[in-house]
Amino acid sequence: MSKVYVKFEVSEEIQNKALEALEISRDTGKIKKGSNEATKAIERGTAQLVLVSGDVEPEEIVMHLPLLCDEKQIPYVIINKQNDVGAASGLDVGSAAAAIVKAGKAKELVDEVIGQINELRA
Repeated sequence: MSKVYVKFEVSEEIQNKALEALEISRDTGKIKKGSNEATKAIERGTAQLVLVSGDVEPEEIVMHLPLLCDEKQIPYVIINKQNDVGAASGLDVGSAAAAIVKAGKAKELVDEVIGQINELRA
C-alpha cells in the first residue's frame, strides 16, 4: 500500500481480528458505517476503534480519518479491502470506513487489537 494516509501497516491477523470485532460489535454493541458517520464518531469522541479502508478511490474520502484519529487519540487500523469493512458492517457493498462506538461482547477483542496497534506504533 502506498497511500498517503497509511502511516503504518498491520498484519492480516490484526486486520482479521479488527473485522471480527466489528462484526461482533454490530450484533451486540453499536457501530457507525461510512466515512461521514465515522468522522462524526471520532469528532464526538465516541469511537473506540476506527477501521479505514485502504483501497478507497479517490483517497480524499478517507485521508482525513487517520489525522483526526491521531488528534483525538483514537486508535485506528487500515483494512486492505473496503468490501471486507462493508461485509463486517453488515452491508452488501464496500464501506470506506467504520467505527466501533460500543464494543458489546467484543470488548476484549477490541482491547487486544488496540494493544497490538499501539505496539506497532511505538
